Amino acid sequence: DVQLVESGGGSVLPGGSLKLSCAASGFTFEDYSVAWYRQAPGKEREGVASIVEPDESTFYYGSAQGRFTISINGAKNTVYLQMNNLRPEDTAAYYCAAGYYGPAMTPDQAILSLRSKPLGQGTQVVVSS
Repeated sequence: DVQLVESGGGSVLPGGSLKLSCAASGFTFEDYSVAWYRQAPGKEREGVASIVEPDESTFYYGSAQGRFTISINGAKNTVYLQMNNLRPEDTAAYYCAAGYYGPAMTPDQAILSLRSKPLGQGTQVVVSS
C-alpha cells in the first residue's frame, strides 16, 4: 500500500522547536513533490512548505519563511519539517502530501497541486504557554 505517516508533533512553549516527519511506505520520493499543510480547528487547510526532488528546491508560505525548514532524507524515504521559534498561531494538525509530477515541477506549483490530495492522520502541534 502507498502510505504517508506523519509524526513528531507535540506540545511546546512559544519559542520552542519541533521536528515533524513524513515517512513514505510503498513508494519512494524519487522525483516526487512533497508538501506540508496544516489545519487549525475552524480554519481552512493552509500550505506550509514544499520540496521537489531531485534538486530539493523548496518553497515556504507566509510565516513559515525563516522559521521552518523542509528537507528530505532519500535513504530513509522521509521528509522533515523543522519548526523553530514556534508561535501560538502555529497550533494545528500538520499533514503531508506527495505526488509525482516529474522533476520539472516547481515547489510553489507543487504546494498548490498537492492541496487536493487526501490527507493522512496528521500530527498535532500545540504551542501554548
